[in-house]
Amino acid sequence: MAESGDTFDYIVVGAGSAGCPVAARLSEDPGTSVLLLEAGGSDNHPFIRMPLGFLRAMTKPQFNWTYMTEPEPNLGGRRMPLPRGRVMGGSGSINGMFAMRGHPGDYDQWSQMGARGWSFADVLPYFRRLEDSWRGDGTYHGQGGPVRVKPIDLPALHHERMMETGRRLGFPISEDLGGEQAEGFARGEMTADKRGRRVSAATAYIRPAMGRRNLDVRTGALVRRVVFEGKRCVGVEIEGPSGPQVIRARREVILSGGTYNSPHLLMLSGIGPAAHLKQHGIEVLHDSPGVGRNLQEHPTASLEWNATQPVTFLNELRWDKLLLSTVRWALLGTGTATYQVNSCNVVIKTRPELDRPDMQIMVNPIRFDAQTWFPGIKKGQDHVWWAGVVQLHPESRGWVELKSADPREVAAVTLNVLDTENDRRQLRDAIRLTRKIYRTEPWGELVGQEKTPGEQVASDDELDAYLRDWCYVGQHPVGTCAMGLGAKSVVDSELRVIGVEGLRVADASVMPTVPGGNTMLPSIMVGEKAADLIRGQSLPPAELPRGDAA
Repeated sequence: MAESGDTFDYIVVGAGSAGCPVAARLSEDPGTSVLLLEAGGSDNHPFIRMPLGFLRAMTKPQFNWTYMTEPEPNLGGRRMPLPRGRVMGGSGSINGMFAMRGHPGDYDQWSQMGARGWSFADVLPYFRRLEDSWRGDGTYHGQGGPVRVKPIDLPALHHERMMETGRRLGFPISEDLGGEQAEGFARGEMTADKRGRRVSAATAYIRPAMGRRNLDVRTGALVRRVVFEGKRCVGVEIEGPSGPQVIRARREVILSGGTYNSPHLLMLSGIGPAAHLKQHGIEVLHDSPGVGRNLQEHPTASLEWNATQPVTFLNELRWDKLLLSTVRWALLGTGTATYQVNSCNVVIKTRPELDRPDMQIMVNPIRFDAQTWFPGIKKGQDHVWWAGVVQLHPESRGWVELKSADPREVAAVTLNVLDTENDRRQLRDAIRLTRKIYRTEPWGELVGQEKTPGEQVASDDELDAYLRDWCYVGQHPVGTCAMGLGAKSVVDSELRVIGVEGLRVADASVMPTVPGGNTMLPSIMVGEKAADLIRGQSLPPAELPRGDAA
């Protein structure tokens, strides 16, 4: 093993939604040297920069690690794809840019579980600091931060029609799911800048900081393991051009590889369940039974209906319209291509006695498999309405394990979704409620025959069979290096890895439970707060209106 000769104050492993803010904030001190290592490549591609191009970006191996689960025990042995970003910005560079925080109760639950300093009042100042909100500065939102958030606002999305449907059914109507009313039918929001380009953690934090002499950013850098002297972390071993090389850290190493890769790297480095490490011939540095456990995801089901009128977003994918939209995006930063396709963000309860919403409906006015089409050359596709039905707070827990001691071999991921009857029941209830919503006027005027799974799939057994064959996940994995789990905690409330010194984890893996929504903004928040914890400082808790505090 060769020493590279490089030494930095801090080494951040992973340039994803949490790692980018950690590196950028630490490098604000010109007297501090920071190295940011990313195993993937550049995020400089039109499919990544253009919001409407995200579905293309997600499918390309040059941008996506193309992970797969192990055979899932509750899905008939089916393996599910796990898209993860293979570029600067991580999965935030290939996702749908949806801007959500989850419910205040999600973070208060963390605090109640033992993650001190992570209640909603504690994390709200960091959400405000990261945000440049179209809503302006206020109790719940910030302005002038690095992450611009804008509304999804296109006439072709039929937003008001779905909002009126919610009103007629008596559901709450929210003008701001990130504000006082964290439940109901609401307008979707997304991360995009004033020029209509995707905002990821890389564009928001690292690109503006690239001129700093004390920040070194390296792509294509595979970290093999964390290096220790005794139980003190002193650096990382990377895959060098002529073999493994060690880069040293004077102060700390921060792992921000994400929910699959951070526990993988800990286990390769001797931190994890002792028996599992010994099974793969890895010397145990610290027996930490929680590493790789507690994995959570959002189980999701698709529903589709034929449209009674040709008014879906498919019209915007006609080749000439799409070409014009792309030109407008490139030259002016305006038009259809600057948006994500979402009609309404529905976050509601399947049962009124619940303390928080347990389901989300991603209302999208276009078929899931829509393609560009050419009149007169290729027959246009049918107009279809699609709903993504998401279970927000699953009980099921999965795991991440080693396949071998080879750092180039990806981890074995078992999500173990739908492992409990309550999870299956909640998703069945959510499907039935979604059907009712889509059949209610005025949205119902546009809804014809149900295509997927079909109205004949109605009983509990039939819906369970459909979910076994076709459910997927929201790409929101958390929990495998969790804080607040007592004896199974991997990190403490300051994100320090328990049992060793000089090592922290800062990414979605530290979340003890999955927030009730998309996880990019919560991951950025973790990075912001982690940088302050490392620097020995913190923003004061927010003063919240009565009813929102923990």
